[in-house]
Amino acid sequence: MSETDPHIHVERQVMQAGAAYRNLIASSLGRAPDAPDVVTTGCGLRVPYAMTSVRPESVTCLACREHAHREHLRYAEQVERLSRMPGAPVTGDQAAKAAQWARDLAKRFSGA
Repeated sequence: MSETDPHIHVERQVMQAGAAYRNLIASSLGRAPDAPDVVTTGCGLRVPYAMTSVRPESVTCLACREHAHREHLRYAEQVERLSRMPGAPVTGDQAAKAAQWARDLAKRFSGA
């Protein structure tokens, strides 16, 4: 961990980062997980959790932005693929909305 790194990063497991994910876990298990002190980032560094963000506009590490862009696009493809399987827990419309949300976020991470 670098004490002099001025950048804001994203967690390596970007789809499992942030308050929304912790709230999902809390509502499922009835208990909120603690935020970690240090996390591994999309660029491979270990930094304090406070130096990460899920908001594209806050992330200043280019490698982390690229990582988050790829991860959100991968998630969008996975949601669409899984929604087409027999017995899928989400409808095609729900999957399309989730995929569009992920693609919109990926676009924000790419800076386009």
